[in-house]
Amino acid sequence: MRTRTLALAAAASAALLASGALPATASGTSPSGTTSAPREGTVSAAALLAKVTSCSQISNGKYRTDEETSATVPVCGKNGAVFWKADLDIDCDGQRTANCSESTDPWFQADTAFHQSDGKPLRADTLPYVVVPSASSTWNYANAGIKGGGVVAVIYNNKVEYAVVGDTGPTKIIGEASYATAQALGIDPDPETGGADSGVTYILFTNSKVSPIESHSAAVTLGDRLAQEFVNNN
Repeated sequence: MRTRTLALAAAASAALLASGALPATASGTSPSGTTSAPREGTVSAAALLAKVTSCSQISNGKYRTDEETSATVPVCGKNGAVFWKADLDIDCDGQRTANCSESTDPWFQADTAFHQSDGKPLRADTLPYVVVPSASSTWNYANAGIKGGGVVAVIYNNKVEYAVVGDTGPTKIIGEASYATAQALGIDPDPETGGADSGVTYILFTNSKVSPIESHSAAVTLGDRLAQEFVNNN
């Protein structure tokens, strides 16, 4: 569980697209031979983004994307989901691995707010998960129907990646996801210098829960169904 704040704006400005790290379910090539935009499931990024062009704010205030930025990001409500548009800072907390440890992440913590079915912390470099702000007077995720293991559609650069709610972060900052989420979206996953400055949309489906939380395939299956319902009902 993160308690630190993030100050990676300068470093994130140098974020590079990791084009060789696409989801296993990425789509293939088009008839012209060019690679089509990778996504998980059957619902396109465009279809999802078309439903989040306007915001009905449900948070009592707005969030910062980093400690040094002003508060500009509201949490918005839709039928069956909440969403926000922000940056993507890298969460490498949880199980120690070659990619995520004290040696790779200056702010590493060996725990996550939510745990695997065996009781161990989540593994950030293999499990796509999203960080939600800890409960505060600004917004309480639990009161909005968001729970650990809930499904999230993360959208960036015309790519859709399904993740779970896996960790909590600072009460005033929003826009963070695991190493594996960033990597799957083609974002530099380095916990110290990686991430994306902006352009990331997070759609969290209310009252959803993946079981077990560590099953990414289960997240994709449930996420695809909920994404289709979201498009149909908004």
